[in-house]
Amino acid sequence: MNKKIERRLNIKRRVRKVVSGTAARPRMSVFRSNKSIYVQLIDDEAGRTIVAASSRENGIEEEKITKIEQANKVGNLIAEKAKAAGVETVVFDRNGYLYHGRVKSLAEGARNGGLKF
Repeated sequence: MNKKIERRLNIKRRVRKVVSGTAARPRMSVFRSNKSIYVQLIDDEAGRTIVAASSRENGIEEEKITKIEQANKVGNLIAEKAKAAGVETVVFDRNGYLYHGRVKSLAEGARNGGLKF
């Protein structure tokens, strides 16, 4: 396995020992691929995803904007969906990624959309 991926997975395991989501305060998990960014609100007690959003929906990926701007729009989109589902606060799980670039932009977009974490 690639050293970079292995490092991220080790960080992910270390963080997931502590971070878990409930129905009242779900875990906001981020996955970043080379092309897109995905985010889910997960209730770990019930083992189900409450809402999900990605840069592949609503034509965000086709727009001529940078990936950081895409991530910000996905953050706003997940905040809208969370409010519709009755979720106000979340626990942020960056999934082993460093908190900068697209991950940071997604978090800021979610905060601007009204989510608290």
